[in-house]
Amino acid sequence: MDRTEYPWGYRWRSSSAFIISTCILALFTETFLYSFIVPIVSYMIESRLHLPSSRTQRYTTALLTTHGFFSILSPPIVAHFADKTPDRKVPLILCLVFCTIGTCLVAFTPSVWALFLGRILQSIAGSAGWIVAFSTLSDNIAQEHMGKTMGLAMSFVSAGIMSGPTVSGALVEIAGYWAAWAVPFCLLSIDLAARLIMLERPRVGKQKDRSIAQQQDEAPLLPSEPSTVGSEMANSRGFYCIILSDGRAVVGLLNTFLFSAMLSAFDSTLPLHLRDVFNWGSLQAGLVFLTIQLPGPFLSPLVGWLRDRVGIRYPTTVGWIVVSLLLWTLTIPGKRGFEWASPDWAGKQMFVATTIGFGMTIPFVRGVALLQLMSEYIVSPEISAKNPSIFGPHGATSKVFSSVEIAFNVGTTVGPLAAGSLTEALGFTYTNSILATVALSVGVFSFTFFDHKPSAGEGDPNQKDPV
Repeated sequence: MDRTEYPWGYRWRSSSAFIISTCILALFTETFLYSFIVPIVSYMIESRLHLPSSRTQRYTTALLTTHGFFSILSPPIVAHFADKTPDRKVPLILCLVFCTIGTCLVAFTPSVWALFLGRILQSIAGSAGWIVAFSTLSDNIAQEHMGKTMGLAMSFVSAGIMSGPTVSGALVEIAGYWAAWAVPFCLLSIDLAARLIMLERPRVGKQKDRSIAQQQDEAPLLPSEPSTVGSEMANSRGFYCIILSDGRAVVGLLNTFLFSAMLSAFDSTLPLHLRDVFNWGSLQAGLVFLTIQLPGPFLSPLVGWLRDRVGIRYPTTVGWIVVSLLLWTLTIPGKRGFEWASPDWAGKQMFVATTIGFGMTIPFVRGVALLQLMSEYIVSPEISAKNPSIFGPHGATSKVFSSVEIAFNVGTTVGPLAAGSLTEALGFTYTNSILATVALSVGVFSFTFFDHKPSAGEGDPNQKDPV
């Protein structure tokens, strides 16, 4: 091809660096939008929809649960159609278009139905964006750089989760509602520009796969081919049967489920509790969420180093015990009988100190399922020796990731629903006491089922938590 036939800026628009940057920006945008409304949802329900404050908890719970519910249903459907498209750029743009429509509905909140419809569109578009963005990353990263690039991507994912509530809470309090929404709309505009500018390069690996498939179609069919398809289906069923019958795997998935449910429960209950006890608005609520999220990125490498040395048994057990104590401690400020912890005395300082401690403990219970499922006890030499094809020709990494994703998304759905309903019926104190009991139980299960040997993987994966 003559150089005059290349599009403008072909070299840098199709470079791996620009494509990877675009995908990382997409991941940051999706997580930022997910957490953006958490501190201001009560303002949206009461001030913009003019609903009574007695219904705020119910609608907050329903809104967050709806997002989690559709994040469970949509990924398999999205992945099915995304795999049928000839490139990644078009799905990336479509995801952003639907996400922008959903964001407009949420921001303007003309009615309750529009608010929920916007959140549903954000959920589906966010799941699609995750799938397509990670697929695009894998198409443009050399194998030797995969770990570093994925680690960088997950750092931006964590940044999106942390900055969303902080930005919305601070700007609504300082500059007003629409000044706060200007940030996500500017972010969406930059994201759309990057996706339109990006030029996708031919996916050589995919073309090779199609050439091989074409050669196989032209070759005479062997009698063993139909049984190969059946064998692959049996391999998939065999993997899930193994992990669901292994106590270590089930406890690992239970860890991820409770971790996700607990964080999403905070999204549903903390802003209203802070308003009722301390009379704190969206600014203070956003800063409280920042204290929970901020320590993780700094402590995760240390926790990963510790897991490499002693395994996941003791760090996970100690982590859940401390989490249980902190969940109970959160109920003390403002509670009758604890005058020294009243809002006028040390209650506010105690609450913030507890949330900081919670953020420092989170890395000890995050990523447990993936480490356990990837260890020798699941994809182990002993199992493979008995049946070398049990996990298929390419292993079980994708199945491990999907199992952890499902556990995390189910927790995201159940967390706000259960915590919101319990808080409305029993109050914040009893709800946190129940969560503390469950956390302590998971700690006991972790000590019982996990081994104290170092895991097969290195460090803490620190996935989407979503994972």
